[in-house]
Amino acid sequence: MTPEQQALLDKAQRSLEAAQSLIQQGFYDFAVSRAYYAMFYIAEALLDQEGLSFSSHAAVISAFGQYLARTGKIPTEFHRQLIDAQAQRTRADYDPQPDLSLLDAEVLIKQAQIFMETAIQNLTPI
Repeated sequence: MTPEQQALLDKAQRSLEAAQSLIQQGFYDFAVSRAYYAMFYIAEALLDQEGLSFSSHAAVISAFGQYLARTGKIPTEFHRQLIDAQAQRTRADYDPQPDLSLLDAEVLIKQAQIFMETAIQNLTPI
């Protein structure tokens, strides 16, 4: 694992911790947003291993599907979860009444935790 990949995973871990803290405070929409960002940073780390880097969320998500999910390097359900998480994050960040629940936040955090475990197993040590 490169220092850049480790830094992305560390950032993802901090985002997960923030999401859990936000749940405890009842800020479910902000917790959803932080959980999505954890998944986004993990996707960036996995793409970095492929020598790929992108500047937009859409490009990262698309490349994740093309280079990791479709090739079987990462289970395809993670691509679907990343797409769905981005949709929830957009709702959480931009909808004045996002109507996201405790369950929404808990499910997304759990998915992000599993995504993290999978990434750690798949990132090649240097």
